[in-house]
Amino acid sequence: MSKNWFDEACIYHSYPLGMLGVKDIDRSTEVVPVNRIGELNGWIPYLKELGIDTLFLGPIFESEYHGYDTVDFHKIDGRLGSWEDMVAVSGMYASSGIRLILDGVFNHVGKQFFAFQDVLEKRESSVYKDWFFIDFSSPTEYEPFTYQCWEGHPELVELNLKNPEIKEYLFGAVRRWLHDFHISGIRLDVAYHLDPDFMRELRVVCHEIDEDLILLGEVIHGDYHSFLADDMLDSVTNYECYKGLYSSHNDQNCYEIAYALKRQFAKGGVYEGSHLYNFVDNHDVNRVASLLKDPRYLYTLYILLMTMPGVPSLYYGSEQGLEGMRSEFSDEPLRPRLRLGFSKDRDLLEHIRRLREIRSETSSLVYGDYREIALNNTYMGFSRRCGEEETLVLINISDDPIHIQVTDLIGEGFYVDRLNQDERIYIENAVTYIELRPHWGRVLTLVN
Repeated sequence: MSKNWFDEACIYHSYPLGMLGVKDIDRSTEVVPVNRIGELNGWIPYLKELGIDTLFLGPIFESEYHGYDTVDFHKIDGRLGSWEDMVAVSGMYASSGIRLILDGVFNHVGKQFFAFQDVLEKRESSVYKDWFFIDFSSPTEYEPFTYQCWEGHPELVELNLKNPEIKEYLFGAVRRWLHDFHISGIRLDVAYHLDPDFMRELRVVCHEIDEDLILLGEVIHGDYHSFLADDMLDSVTNYECYKGLYSSHNDQNCYEIAYALKRQFAKGGVYEGSHLYNFVDNHDVNRVASLLKDPRYLYTLYILLMTMPGVPSLYYGSEQGLEGMRSEFSDEPLRPRLRLGFSKDRDLLEHIRRLREIRSETSSLVYGDYREIALNNTYMGFSRRCGEEETLVLINISDDPIHIQVTDLIGEGFYVDRLNQDERIYIENAVTYIELRPHWGRVLTLVN
């Protein structure tokens, strides 16, 4: 796949309905839009300092509750503000040099979506009946017919994305998003369930306006190759490595994440050369600070996230160790209100900021190949090489200092440790042992 701006990105993932504190507002009492989304403008200096160049916004369009139950693709959720408010926000971000990715929820809609309401009223005579999967011969306890819903959730009505009329409705909305908000990408919710032809047609629609726009798909299981194609998606969510990143720490078993990285990205790996969307938590899974058995693991975890092949994404607040565990009944602990100026773990924030700085200055960490150079239960190391530049990444997740041996490098010479005050280490091809502090690592780049 060809290079694009996304390959070098560092993404900040926000869930606006939670972050801006609007989820619990009673819709029946708030009719006039309130400009809460404008608060995002105040975050620009914070994001710039962190090295963020792309903001991924969770759902912002009119919905019944959580944003993934859209009722109007041509209207900003009134709890967040108006269309004009979002135009102003997107303009501020464009001026600051931070790109925007919007959440595209095209698989299903909320029951208040105008077309579904028309079907409820007119049934077989509705001109919108073929926008959905409906069996009029089978009424239910609550509705005059049976309809297909997403994963058994009756409030999420699935769309028939083979129907040309609903496709044109959605494509029209997307064209307006691109024109008014100047977005650089769309994240496709439940891409694993979307019609492949719909995604291909969406790509054509988007590239007619902006050939650099990227499509990112939410894919949880299976072979990513069926989505990663020049005529479909640019990237998908890397859930395989998500699991390995935290559980390898908790189990003191670096073999797990090393296996996943080697399988995916080493020479001959299944996704060699691909830039998958990497993350350690998001709006659907427990905060990683709550999952890890030892908070010190956060430091080596983020070293891996920011140096492994792919595109790193930070979920809002987690860059300072924000905690949150979902319950049987609610995801709200994962999606809290977060006010500008919050301060929890500034040391972790500075650590991630430094890692981002290193990544932005080191092409081998973006475009380099992947080779395993050291591995044990409590430590691992890999090399990223691009042209004549080679960078070594080493981590130690144990409580004790260790010395590990590295081999099979480009050549011997001085390596500068970008993570540790630019310390210079001479590495020989024969036998070189490198010291690692407990719960820490090194990012070493060969000095030509």
